[in-house]
Amino acid sequence: MAKFIGAVDINMERCKGCDLCVVACPCSVLSLQPKEVNNRGYHYAYADKAEACIGCAACATVCPDGCITVYRVTNQS
Repeated sequence: MAKFIGAVDINMERCKGCDLCVVACPCSVLSLQPKEVNNRGYHYAYADKAEACIGCAACATVCPDGCITVYRVTNQS
């Protein structure tokens, strides 16, 4: 049976670090960068545990700035 895996792409320069995506992720894939900031001065979101992504796109749905794109890939193994 095919299993879906996900990949999260975050536009870190547009992210304002609102933390909504981090809270919405059911698999705890996302975190806010604790030390670095983007060009706008925000601690941006990043995929801390990218291998745990299931491609549900909950993070992209709640992002108010449209910074997140989620891809779903079928894993045939």
